[in-house]
Amino acid sequence: MTKPFRFGIQSYSADSPEEWREMARKAESLGFSSFHLADHYIGEGPALTAANHPVQNLAAIPALAVAAEATQTIRVGCRVFCCDYHEPTVLAKEVATIDWFSGGRLELGLGAGWVETEYEAMGIPMDRPGVRIDRMVETLELVRQHYSGDQIEVMGEHVRASGFSGAPTMDKVPPIMIGGGSKRVLGIAGREADIVSINFNNSAGKIGPEGVGSGTVDGTSQKIEWIRAGAGERFSELEIEIGAYFTVVTDHRDAVEGEFAKLFGLDVSDIANHPHCLIGPVEELVEKIQQRREELGINYVTFGGAVIDDVAPIIDALSGT
Repeated sequence: MTKPFRFGIQSYSADSPEEWREMARKAESLGFSSFHLADHYIGEGPALTAANHPVQNLAAIPALAVAAEATQTIRVGCRVFCCDYHEPTVLAKEVATIDWFSGGRLELGLGAGWVETEYEAMGIPMDRPGVRIDRMVETLELVRQHYSGDQIEVMGEHVRASGFSGAPTMDKVPPIMIGGGSKRVLGIAGREADIVSINFNNSAGKIGPEGVGSGTVDGTSQKIEWIRAGAGERFSELEIEIGAYFTVVTDHRDAVEGEFAKLFGLDVSDIANHPHCLIGPVEELVEKIQQRREELGINYVTFGGAVIDDVAPIIDALSGT
């Protein structure tokens, strides 16, 4: 069964509180199904420059609360929380509280962390990938137990909590998104998540050609197989999400694709077919999104806030179809 299209907006920053609220309201009014932040904390400086990452001037938890209060129907979430940056019991209560205030509109994204210089700058030890992934899985178990209303008993290697019940509780656990680009993370996502967010393999700890190169159509196809292996019979139930990080609505497709190819050391054909790239006029982009759902099963596309107006016609054409 083909999953209907859903579209999200992910915004890192705002120049004023009202601009943030208006961005959330605009996403809702244009028919986007979700409004997300990422989960990053450091401002401009050598650590951020080394990561080649944009500034996020808003902390995710309070910004999500404000976005939820400013809207009525759109899902709100973090794409994705870095579990290492949050004390697990506190995170479970905070996300449940946002879910409660929003009337069940939380979309809960979890990840294992990847920006090496951000860890260093904040003084947070960056464990090896296996440990970070284990901590993410244990954090998810804690969240699920929190929502149950029963006595919490999590005695993992990295997350330990017991002797109390979670509050507030809701009727059900929110949709769980797990994001990443490695074989193990995506296998776990296939097994545990409702939404699998396919990302670059960011094992380099920064944004660059290596990560972008892992997201080509061949690389993404491999990631889909890792998800499928983890999911087994439940694969057809999953939503497959991807960030269209390089979206340019333009009539000068060839020139823009050529610039991206030079920037990331890829062939132009790799950029033209790159699942994280949408470059061209609206009509062609609509066709590309439909083709990628047919060939890769990707039904959920997230755009950056900067292109919200440019992609509005795409949302109008495809949302829910």
